[in-house]
Amino acid sequence: MTIAKKLCVLAVTTAGILGLVRCAGDPSDEDREPAGRSLERLVTDYTSGFHEDSGYRLPTRDERRTMAAGVALLLDRERAAAERRLADVDFTVRTVTDPAGGRRFAEVADRSEDGPAPRGWGRVYIDLDSPVRWSAQIPHPVADRCTERLGAELLSRSPGGVLVVAGAHRKAGRGDGADVAHRRDSVFHAICAELARRGLPGVQLHGMDDDSAPEHDVVASTGRGRQAVAEGRDLADALREQGYDVCRAWARSCPLAGRSNVQGRTAAAHDVPFLHIEFGHRIREDRARSTEAVEALADVTRTWRRDE
Repeated sequence: MTIAKKLCVLAVTTAGILGLVRCAGDPSDEDREPAGRSLERLVTDYTSGFHEDSGYRLPTRDERRTMAAGVALLLDRERAAAERRLADVDFTVRTVTDPAGGRRFAEVADRSEDGPAPRGWGRVYIDLDSPVRWSAQIPHPVADRCTERLGAELLSRSPGGVLVVAGAHRKAGRGDGADVAHRRDSVFHAICAELARRGLPGVQLHGMDDDSAPEHDVVASTGRGRQAVAEGRDLADALREQGYDVCRAWARSCPLAGRSNVQGRTAAAHDVPFLHIEFGHRIREDRARSTEAVEALADVTRTWRRDE
């Protein structure tokens, strides 16, 4: 054998051994953490393609139940079982790390998102470094501009949370099928209902037009129930100190109070605290103001963690 052939054989053999080492020791591509992207960037990159003509397919009852069961297993820290269950509906789980604070989150994502006809069932992010105590819910990403960024920032600032992000523009698909705040037949609702069943308080973030509540910057509501009145008052007081006019729906008549919101109704049925918050555009779209609002929200979620 010539020297050249010997070198070739050595190179191939070495490559094969290294390949075996990678398969045995490294995380798979599916579980590999994206380099350098913050939680906020992961979420906003995901939602950046949402528009009224983007795809949406109503899930079947079995698909909804499978999604909720898979998330429940993750909440119970049974990752392997969760991965197997979610694989039945072609969803995957990977660990992502927010570079700002080094905190780890489980990301539940649809493998078919990059296909020509996305189902639009959304994503879930679960804090892996703290016991889960609360949820942030984003039912109308992009349609309610910047709410997805507020939710991601809240999860990254306040430990112990679950972020549930709807997977399509609220006007996508047929009729109001993708308006998950008012539909019980969505993956979004199935997951939020599982969180309520477990007693996890939730805050749902919305964005309102200027003419929806022209005298107010924020509409704060406890939805159908009243379990979160104290937390609502604390949030409204903090926002008022920042100079914002807040309509308090538990104390007076307010527009956009979310009484028909199905996640709020489910939380009320389980006696679980729930806040439905409508932010005006000047808070959502200004970075400094939105950060102040997120910190006020984080103060509320911290009260939901005080039993740790």
